[in-house]
Amino acid sequence: MPMPVAVVFLAEGFEDIEAVTVIDVLRRGGVNTVTASVGESLDVDSAHGVTVRADRLLSDLGDDLWDALILPGGMPGTANLAKSPLVVDALKRHADNSRLICAICAAPTVLVSSGVLPSGVHVTCYPSCSVDLDRSPAGAPVVADGNFITGQAPGSAMLFALVVLQHLMGRNVAAK
Repeated sequence: MPMPVAVVFLAEGFEDIEAVTVIDVLRRGGVNTVTASVGESLDVDSAHGVTVRADRLLSDLGDDLWDALILPGGMPGTANLAKSPLVVDALKRHADNSRLICAICAAPTVLVSSGVLPSGVHVTCYPSCSVDLDRSPAGAPVVADGNFITGQAPGSAMLFALVVLQHLMGRNVAAK
């Protein structure tokens, strides 16, 4: 069985713990995890001033389909994700092909603004971002519904990462 591939989008101002926790957990769990800079540089500054070097530029990844797309939240990272045509195109391509789409904290709002979140799908998000959703968020730290996984806040980053890992590699791998 080929190793699943997950792409984590890194936009200027991403939330540190939400990106790094997911990257770490997925790589430990055997998922080929690629970090993709949404901007023009591989070096991406987090919301808290930590510079992370992405593996690739999103613009260099082309139109491939991956097993999962992951959007960390943070500000202005979420706004930078939402305004990127490359991110919106990737989300639409993956939603059209029923691939796993994962967003945490403020980033679930990008699923709404890009038009990829079907009506009736339950989500969660950072409480103050709920005004930017087109539905009431669940109060749970993580919600998995169909091919969408959403997380509530930085404090739910580990649980979010483990739920994504479980969907990609199975319950036994996530339990380890």
